[in-house]
Amino acid sequence: MVYLFSDRDKLREILKDKFIYLFLDYDGTLTPISRSPDKAPISKRAKELLSRLSKSPRCKLAIVSGRALKDIKHIVSAEGVIYVGNHGLEIEGPKLKFKSIVPSGFKELLQEIKHDLNKRLIPIKGIFLEDKGYALSLHYRLVPKKHIPLVKTAFHEAVIIPLVRNKIKINSGKKMLEIRPPIRWDKGKSVAWLLARQEFASKGNAVFPIYIGDDITDEDAFGALKDKGLTVFVGKPKKTKARYYLRSPREVMELLVKILESRKE
Repeated sequence: MVYLFSDRDKLREILKDKFIYLFLDYDGTLTPISRSPDKAPISKRAKELLSRLSKSPRCKLAIVSGRALKDIKHIVSAEGVIYVGNHGLEIEGPKLKFKSIVPSGFKELLQEIKHDLNKRLIPIKGIFLEDKGYALSLHYRLVPKKHIPLVKTAFHEAVIIPLVRNKIKINSGKKMLEIRPPIRWDKGKSVAWLLARQEFASKGNAVFPIYIGDDITDEDAFGALKDKGLTVFVGKPKKTKARYYLRSPREVMELLVKILESRKE
């Protein structure tokens, strides 16, 4: 991995004179990871930069999040932005609306599992169950360390039967376990789909994708954009499909400023 700001002159040249399609994760990328997902507000600076980018020439902006579509739209609340919710299961933007087709009975099954998990996890403090319509996330960041094995055991006991029957799919993230529909659709496929639409609309003119994310679920997007544009992991350097890294959301803000400046050149 290469530190993206190790050669700022080279970065300036990379950004110059390109139509940029900017894909941004939210939690851990635009804002620091919060102890609870319902307490991760966007900063005024981030909101201002996103608003400016959405109106900037030669730039298209998409927020690609694991949060529910209505949640991420409410948080960011910027016009002209494409919002990708539930890791790509829901997409909405100017003249664009997409909802993935899930297997019959999946949403009803999700509610049954939610009810089961609520019963199993009653004795454990710090649990947050996030019902996202198309998915169910179990956050355990606030759970005492000694109780985390109990949480994971309860989760796997609740999902094992529908999992082996291929009725659901399980994802994991930072202090989070998630139940999703058993379909082949993720952040990577969503980004590739959006990029193909933009390239078609651009009538063959080159589109330069930039994807910035911090979590395991962003690896699908990093892989989809291999050898294309810039893929940037946020956090301490680790094994990842991203080519570059930035250390924190604060440095992501700095990159957004540089992208805006490149639009004026």
